[in-house]
Amino acid sequence: MYRLIILAFLLPYLFISAGNFQAKIATDAGVKQRVQMKKLDKRSEILRDYLAKYNSPLQYHAQDFIDAADAYSVDWKLVPSIAGVESTFGKSIPGGFNGWGWGVYGDNAIYFASWRDGIFTVTEGLKENYIDKGLKDPYSMNRVYAASPHWGKNVTYFMSDLEKFTLTYGGEIPSEINSELKQELIKETTKENI
Repeated sequence: MYRLIILAFLLPYLFISAGNFQAKIATDAGVKQRVQMKKLDKRSEILRDYLAKYNSPLQYHAQDFIDAADAYSVDWKLVPSIAGVESTFGKSIPGGFNGWGWGVYGDNAIYFASWRDGIFTVTEGLKENYIDKGLKDPYSMNRVYAASPHWGKNVTYFMSDLEKFTLTYGGEIPSEINSELKQELIKETTKENI
């Protein structure tokens, strides 16, 4: 009985010490990332499932796409769609988490530290170097972004396909979707189901 009483007093101390020890290791290792818990945006759920259809490693970063798009006021479908064209949604990359062909010229390439880093860097770059300079859609970006004359059409295809995918997603359409396009997609979906 005496051992049980001592054990009861020591157990909480052991758990507290272990917690402090782990925190000390993280501090000593110089870890400076902060984890923020929040509810997933509906667009993130849709994007995650859309990317999962393609078995994309980017499916695990759907919320990063949404966060970056919101931070830089960029259409949430643009950056994932570019990845669809440039790397089959991140499956065919030379290395360095660059699924967008960002800064790739001949043998030169830019490498990112993580998918999140790439997502935010590319989104910011699109905003500053394209959208803010009047190149607001894939067709107008095409002449600067890519050598292929079909790039804009292909990016637009994935953006439209993702838009259509939202109609099949639990019957809900995120409020962020343009109402004109929403009506057009409803008509197309209705025609397909007839």
